[in-house]
Parts: sequence; C-alpha cells; structure tokens
Amino acid sequence: MQSGFVGIFDSGVGGLAVYRAARKLLPHQAFVYVADSGFAPYGSRESAYIIRRVTEIADALVNNGAKALVVACNTATVTTVTALRAKYSLPIIGIEPAIKPAAAISRNGRIVVLTTRRTAESEAVAQLCVRYGTHVQIMLQPCPGLADQVEAGNIDGEEVKEMLRQYLAPAVSLANDVVVLGCTHFTFLADQIQNLAGPQVTIIEPSEAVARQLAYRLSSSEMIPVNQTQAAEAFYTTAASPSAVGDIMSKLLGRRIEVLAANGLGLASIA
Repeated sequence: MQSGFVGIFDSGVGGLAVYRAARKLLPHQAFVYVADSGFAPYGSRESAYIIRRVTEIADALVNNGAKALVVACNTATVTTVTALRAKYSLPIIGIEPAIKPAAAISRNGRIVVLTTRRTAESEAVAQLCVRYGTHVQIMLQPCPGLADQVEAGNIDGEEVKEMLRQYLAPAVSLANDVVVLGCTHFTFLADQIQNLAGPQVTIIEPSEAVARQLAYRLSSSEMIPVNQTQAAEAFYTTAASPSAVGDIMSKLLGRRIEVLAANGLGLASIA
C-alpha cells in the first residue's frame, strides 16, 4: 500500500460501518482498514489494555504512510483519542455516541444509548450526558456480548435477537423515542433494532457524520485526491485466520473482501 492512505481501525469488524460511509463519500481516496479481532473485544477491557492496542495500531498505520486516522470504535475513542491527538500532528477523527443530535430531535425527552460497558462508564460519555442531557432523560444501556455476536458474523440468529429484546426492554417500557447506537458493531443490527423498538422510534448512528468530518478535515488540509479512477483499499486483521475474518467482512459489506494478516503492517497477530 502506497503512502497517503487513510487508516481506519476498530477492535474488529464494527468499524466497517464507518469505512463503508467514508468510501462512499470519498471514492477516490485510498483506505487501509485494520480489525484488531485477535485482541478484541475492547468493550469489557481495562483502559490500559485499550490504550496499548490502539497505540500499536496507530503507530503501525503512521509508519506505513497514513495521512489521517479514523478511530472507528466508540470505546477506543473515548479512551484514547485525546492521547493520539497529542502524539500525532495528522488529522485524527474519532467517534462517540450521538447523544447531542439525539437530544435535539427527541420528541418526548427520553433517549437510550446502546453501548459497551467501557463506553458507558467513560468520563467522555458522562460529560456528553451532562452537556446535552439538561432537558432529556438519557438511559445508558450496556449490551455485553452483543458486539461479539456481530464480530462472529451473527447478525440475524435467534441468540442475537434474544439479546436485543433483553437490552431494549427498558427502553421500550419507558417509551424512549430515540435509540443511539453507541457501538459501531450495532450498526449492522439496525434493522432488527428498529423492528423491536417500533416505527415510532428514531435510530441514530454516526457513521455518515464521521465520514463527513473526515472529508472536511482532508479538504481543509488539501489532502483529498483528484483525478483517480479507482482508489486502493486494503483490509488487515490481527486474528489467527484472516480468511475467516474475510468471510465475515464480506457478509457485512455485501461483497467479497480479501483480508490480510496484520503482520504485513508490522503488527503482531494472534498465532
């Protein structure tokens, strides 16, 4: 992969939702996607573990020529993005639960944020709730195990449906009218969440907003490529079986994806 690409990374395959939006908005931009599947999940890990993994991935992408980074993981963003921005001068775009727009559009002042435990417990999310929760009731709903289901490619099985029923039950009983998807993995469950929550509920996930922010940052730094008919893309994973991860990515994106071992970027993979 030549230098000048945008590096996008996540604890696993969830960040593909952000990649998909960014690729659509910036079709001539080269991308490298890293799924840290071998060291996932992040949502139940301690901060020190997440910081170590994110730093290693960011270092590898920058050393290989990344011109910008997208932290396509809510948990990684709320835990590490401030430190990353202090370390690197290149554009770094993070992702966080879309509490601000949810509070703005809620009709009855009740919103629920489906998230991981680590994100729900973070200071960054606590600050978002204080800042934008003055006139609304915000329910943070940790969803342990749900991201793991998506990571395994299970987006429509009975087990994931039962988990969604369980996690959405409090929100449904309280008549929340906005559901925020506070984990990129959950984007691939949006249709099921909508069916369970009901047509009166608005679902918000920030992938397109992150893609727009990336485009803005690249444009303001005069980094958007022009006059290219086809931009390169490459996918890497730290998992022991890149082909297995490739099968799951292909299912989520609806096209065949070849995934390479992260050793090719200088990142250790699970043996």
